[in-house]
Amino acid sequence: MRNTLVLNASYEPLTTVSLQRAVVLVLQDKAVVEQAHPLRTVRGTGVSVPLPRVIRLQRYVRVPFRQRAPWSRRGVLVRDQHLCAYCGRRATTVDHLQPKSRGGADSWLNTVAACAEDNQRKADRTPEQAGMRLLRKPFEPTPQATLMLALGLRGSDVRELAAWLPPAASMTAAA
Repeated sequence: MRNTLVLNASYEPLTTVSLQRAVVLVLQDKAVVEQAHPLRTVRGTGVSVPLPRVIRLQRYVRVPFRQRAPWSRRGVLVRDQHLCAYCGRRATTVDHLQPKSRGGADSWLNTVAACAEDNQRKADRTPEQAGMRLLRKPFEPTPQATLMLALGLRGSDVRELAAWLPPAASMTAAA
């Protein structure tokens, strides 16, 4: 199941959480459902909650301004859609273009998703030294694009949630 978009009390997108976490926040009266899956509910003893797509926190959460999305292995895999940058098959690992042993950093521009075979074949070398070609260049996603990637949104989903997303983010996700 997909993640749920979490809005601050001021209706600005904050993050995503699992459906289970979203239901718990609603049941604890920490959040309200702003948009639910049509015709789907979660039922328990004496309680029925619409399955949330978008929830809004009841209390405002102060968030420091972020100009850059934080790097993470999971973020690299999601950015590259779990596709190997060398062969295009399913990626399960993250490869450093400039190996860490040679001063390469954990950064958006130095890492790509890779399948285990290609990661092992490249070993402790640069792609050029290993004779391997990248299918696409790594890039640094914006914080908004990272949120869209975490939501796993596709065309129709973007249109459904467009009202809750920043304009630039919904355009990025639709492309």
